[in-house]
Formats: sequence, C-alpha cells, structure tokens
Amino acid sequence: MNCSISGEVPEDPVVSKKSGLLFEKRLIERHISDYGKCPVTGEPLTADDIIPVKTGKIVKPRPVQAASIPGMLGMFQIEWDGLMLSNFALEQQLHTARQELSHALYQHDAACRVIARLKKERDEARGLLAQAERQIPMAATTAVGATALSNGKRAAEDEEMGPDGKKIRPGISNSVIETLTECNAALSQQRKKRQIPATLASVDALERYTQLNSYPLHKTNKPGILSLDIHYPKDLIATGGVDSNAVVFDRPSGQIISTLSGHSKRVTSVKFASEGELVVSGSADKTVRVWQSSENGNYDCRHVLKDHTAEVQAVTVHATNNYFVTASLDSTWCFYDLASGLCLTQVADASESEGYTSAAFHPDGLILGTGTSGSLVKIWDVKSQANVARFDGHVGSVTAISFSENGYFLATAAHDGVKLWDLRKLKNFRNFSLYDENTPTQSVQFDHSGSYLALGGSDIRVFQVASVKAEWNHIKTLPDLSGTGKATCLKFGPDAKYIAVGSMDRNLRIFGLPGEDQMES
Repeated sequence: MNCSISGEVPEDPVVSKKSGLLFEKRLIERHISDYGKCPVTGEPLTADDIIPVKTGKIVKPRPVQAASIPGMLGMFQIEWDGLMLSNFALEQQLHTARQELSHALYQHDAACRVIARLKKERDEARGLLAQAERQIPMAATTAVGATALSNGKRAAEDEEMGPDGKKIRPGISNSVIETLTECNAALSQQRKKRQIPATLASVDALERYTQLNSYPLHKTNKPGILSLDIHYPKDLIATGGVDSNAVVFDRPSGQIISTLSGHSKRVTSVKFASEGELVVSGSADKTVRVWQSSENGNYDCRHVLKDHTAEVQAVTVHATNNYFVTASLDSTWCFYDLASGLCLTQVADASESEGYTSAAFHPDGLILGTGTSGSLVKIWDVKSQANVARFDGHVGSVTAISFSENGYFLATAAHDGVKLWDLRKLKNFRNFSLYDENTPTQSVQFDHSGSYLALGGSDIRVFQVASVKAEWNHIKTLPDLSGTGKATCLKFGPDAKYIAVGSMDRNLRIFGLPGEDQMES
C-alpha cells in the first residue's frame, strides 16, 4: 500500500487509529507538529493516534521505465518538460508582477504632479487674496466728491451711459482748467529765466560714455524691456516689460525695490508721479494701473482703470502731478485725476481711425502730443480737447514723442527715423534717418535741460541740441549690447550723468562716464 501523503510505498509505515489511513511516519509526524490534524480528513490528530505497522523489509520494485536506456531517457525527457513548463509559468508570473509595479509607479508619479500643481495654485490664490486684501482698504478710502474708484469698479453714477451708448464723463471742470493754467503760467515764467545747470555733463564727458552696469530686472521666459522712467530726486528707475511686470529699481544701490505684478500682458508704458510715491503703468491688457508706495517699500496696486477697449500704448503725467493722460490703440486718449483714478474725459478724433501709439505732455502742460499708428503726429489743446495741429511725413507708426524743455522743439520717432518740429512755426526743420529701411527708430528723448537728444534703434545715438538753422552735432554712438538690435526705450539720468537703456532682452543698461558711478556710490 502507498502513503496517503506522498503516494509512494512507505519505508516506515504508520496507520491512523481514527481514519485507518496509511502514512510515512516522518511525513505524518511533521504534519502533526505543524498543523495538529489529519492531512486527508482534517480531523484533529496527535502522535498518540498513530500506530506503527510491523512489516518485513520492503524491496522497492524497479520501475519499468528504468529497465532500459530508452526508458530512462524517456523519464529524463518527461522531467525536463515538467521543469520547462514550471520555468515558463514562473516567467509569466514575473512579467505580470513587473507590469503591476510599472503601473503603480506611473500612478504615483501622476499623483505627485497633481499634488505639486494644486500646491502651486493654492499659493497663487493665497497671494492674490493677500493682494486684494491690501487693495480694498486703500480703494475704500479714496474718493473725489461723492464718487470713488475701488479696484477698477466705479460707482453707479459714474457708469451712466449716454444715448450713443458711451459712458458719460464729468469733463474737465473750470477748476481743473484754472489749475492747469496757473501751472502753465508758473512754468513759462521759470522757463524764461532758465539757465543750463553747471552740474550738467559736458560734451567731452558724453564722448567717453560706456556701459557701467547691466541689471537683469525681468523674467527670462519673456525677455524685453518696453518702457522706462526715471525719478530724478531719488534716482529711481521704473521699467515695464514683456513679462507683464513693472519694476522699481534704486540705481545708486543697484537693488530692486519692488516688482509690480498684476497686468496680464506686456507693460507698454510706465511713469513716476507724486515725488515717486506713485507709479502709473499702461498695458496691452487694455488696463491702466496706479501703484502706491507703502511703508515697507513695496508698491501696491491702488487703482485698476478699464476705460480703454484696446491696448494702452502710452502714459504721460502732467507737470502738476495731479493728472495724467493715457493713449490707446482704440483711437482715444483719456484724461484722469491721479488721486481718484477718475476719467474726467475720453477724447476720440472722429476723422481718424488709427490708434494712438505714443503720447507726451508739453513741459508747460497745456499741450498734448500724440503719435498714431497711421504715421500722424497730433497736437491737442488740453483745456478744450481740440486738435490744434497735425504733422505728417513719417512712415510707419510714431513710436515715441519727446518735447524739449525749451518749450518749442518736438522730436518724434517712427520707422523712417526721427523728425524735429518747430512748434512756433509748426514746421519740420530737421530729420535723422540713421538706420536702414528695415530698422525702425524705437525711442527718442531730450535730456531735462534740453541740451542733448538721444535716439535708439539698432544702437543709441546722442546729439548736441542746436538752433533750428545750426547743425546738431553727433556726439556719441553707444552699441546695443543686448544683441537683439532693438533699443526700445532710453532716458537721460539727472544732469545727463548717465543714460538708461532698455532693450529686447531682460537687462537694464546704464551708460556713463567710467569712475563716475563708483564716486557716487
């Protein structure tokens, strides 16, 4: 008889008293020690329940297959086949386990990415909430008369619509006109006594100007500085970039004071106002923002103005520091009260469909100059909002406008170069066509004294200002070290001691006299 466990003839047979089954002694004893029950019936079983069977010596018969060499080879072949089948089954199990592990790793990686994105969105939402909480108290305290601006939303009476579907504006009142006239009279009187300051940089100094510093102020993923302004008393520089941010930068220390984040598209124009306490920025997102300096040094958004329906291309601040004008591609310019952010009037020229691409106040403040995408330069009387003069002759959009401090020179830049206009005779008296036909002139700027003129395109050229008939001498050519071939904006520093230049890379460059910067520091 065979063992009930192994199926072989037992060498040391025992029998169960309970079931009567035959077992190999060593096998059943091990099973009882491990499980304590019969392997066949499952009933409880102990070592006392098995009885040895007395038999004679068992001689195992030789298997039939082992009686010959072909039989033994057949046995080996059967065992080899069984081994291969077992190995194949193990390989299949290993492949399945690898697939399950790979799937689990992919799920874990995807979960980590989702968690990271959610954390980023959470942090951005917290930042926006904190910014909104800072803006709300300031907007709530700002009022003009009975109306106030709060985060770009006006009171209901400000949103009244006229029969033509346009918003009704309060207009430039007599008191505002009186303020503008008084400012004009005072500045005109000062201009008659104006003298060139002794501290102004000399022509010899400008001839030796070279790059002093380069400051990476904006993001690398969207490089480009489109506009800049300088607050002379504190020597602060504001820049507007393609990355939709504006930056306030302290030039003497070389440190960024504040990054103004809020616009959703590129910042096309920035201007300081109110002794550097305010910054006004215009953007391609059709909005204008007024930023106010806080106690911690940062600039917080005070107003968001949404009166334009197309890109805001230019911002210019009146000499009183109480008003500013914005010009847009929607073919209108708006006159704002700076303290409240209230749009007093929005002026459209019905005879033209081109949008405005540049704008600047005359130093006396009663004249506004605007450039259009249709190559026209328009001169406006601010008090009556009437278009009193038009200059044509340019090719392409008028990219920049600059009035001289002497009060009667106007420089305009476009694709074909720079034109100089005599405001007394309303005539063009000089042209600078310095670049090839594929290189537009991006910027033009008189210094504060009216002694020098700088223009930018594929490089920066500096000229000495002369009279209408006299020659304007070329003093210096500064290379565009950005490698982009586009000097998009420039401005003279205080007393023309340096020239700040923005290009289509992320760096603000300062050109000046070597050693001068170290002496100031």
